[in-house]
Amino acid sequence: MSNEDLWKAVLGQIEISISKANFITWFKNTGILQNQNGVVTIGVPNGFAKEWLENKYNHYILKALKSFDQGIREIHCILALEKTAPNSIDSVKMLAGVKVAEMSTGFVRKKIIEKPSFGTTPHDTTVFHETNLNGRYTFENFIVAENNELARAACFAVSQNLGMIYNPLFIYGGVGLGKTHLLQSIGNEVVKNAPEKRIKYITSECFTTELVDSIKNQKIDKFKEYYQQMDLLIIDDIQFLSGREKTQNEFFHIFNVLYQINKQVVISSDRLPKAIPTLEDRLRSRFEGGMITDISRPTLETRIAILKSKLEEKGFNMEEKAIRFVAENASQNIRELEGSLNRVIAYCEFHKIAPSIENTEKILAELIENNKKSLQAEDIFRVITEFYNVSKEELIKKGRKKEISHPRQVMMYLLRQELNLPFSAIGNLLGGRDHTTTLHAFEKINTNQETHTRLKEEINTLKEKLYYS
Repeated sequence: MSNEDLWKAVLGQIEISISKANFITWFKNTGILQNQNGVVTIGVPNGFAKEWLENKYNHYILKALKSFDQGIREIHCILALEKTAPNSIDSVKMLAGVKVAEMSTGFVRKKIIEKPSFGTTPHDTTVFHETNLNGRYTFENFIVAENNELARAACFAVSQNLGMIYNPLFIYGGVGLGKTHLLQSIGNEVVKNAPEKRIKYITSECFTTELVDSIKNQKIDKFKEYYQQMDLLIIDDIQFLSGREKTQNEFFHIFNVLYQINKQVVISSDRLPKAIPTLEDRLRSRFEGGMITDISRPTLETRIAILKSKLEEKGFNMEEKAIRFVAENASQNIRELEGSLNRVIAYCEFHKIAPSIENTEKILAELIENNKKSLQAEDIFRVITEFYNVSKEELIKKGRKKEISHPRQVMMYLLRQELNLPFSAIGNLLGGRDHTTTLHAFEKINTNQETHTRLKEEINTLKEKLYYS
């Protein structure tokens, strides 16, 4: 297995173990530079990534590497510009960065001649406008099914008519369902048809980091000017702006400038605008003023179709029973599905064995067992408080405010549904409430899911966070 294939397999495992925002922020533009004598040297783009990979994600990386090669005992990270090494993941690309289609962890960039933009010196006349787009995300390789067909149609329509319809376009759905694929497909479609357009794809966390840096370096005006020049601005995971007043304020003004001159804004979130806590009303109003569409979890048939498409793309054959086994046991989202497939492929290629149903079951056994982790009441408290931005004390104490009573009722529902606790025990956990109160809450949420699609998606998102985060 080459260093590039090994790192892709490792990324496939890590991607389903951490949040999408963290994966994009810390693992983009990384690669194995050297693998010798049990020591793996990883190239990273900056000092921040080096620090996080060595300190926070060392365990994840080492565990994933060892699953493919037990001889690996430690990792080191170095800045990619400090050194090039044999078998590195295209060190030249990392230095030059001028190709339209980069590897899976890379950028799509355009060379443009323009006046200086954010972050350039006054003497720069030729700059590289980083779109941050991943070239492998296109409409052509997106699997369309009932769970995403409206979102896909809206995204494609926007890519053909920037700023003219569905502005802003707001896509929401659970973790790993294909939101990022669709968002970046818009950008890549525009790059293909109108390469002169200015495009920026960025996560809300990276946007916040850039804003903080610009304030610290006294470049806030350049920051604003840079983003206000975009023809297409794509912000992923907007829910992470929750509670960040300064960032929300600056984004609001950038949004207004772009909107008023018919420039396109596309946004994604794991929930509806009104469900994002501490989001300013003026931003919520702007988001709700465009088109809102969702992506739900894929059916078994869709998951099988996705797997077959990925196998064809990779030129790898797998028997039908093995494909179905992967689809049945990676049922929550597409990221988990692709990560499981990559694990099987990498393991079979490394050990030179066939991807039979028997081998597939063995390879995924540990992963499946880990996904079925033991759930406790405290886990449900944690997910509810984080998702709805309420405290445990607020859930327990008496009160009928809607912003508290709804999360409390969902909490009661999950305690019953996932842990099968007696209604009296649920009442005791939530401040000594009567069992009839918890019974009513359970029945209300259970019944309303049948007719309220948004509530059903909310519950599905919470379950994903319980079992897969």
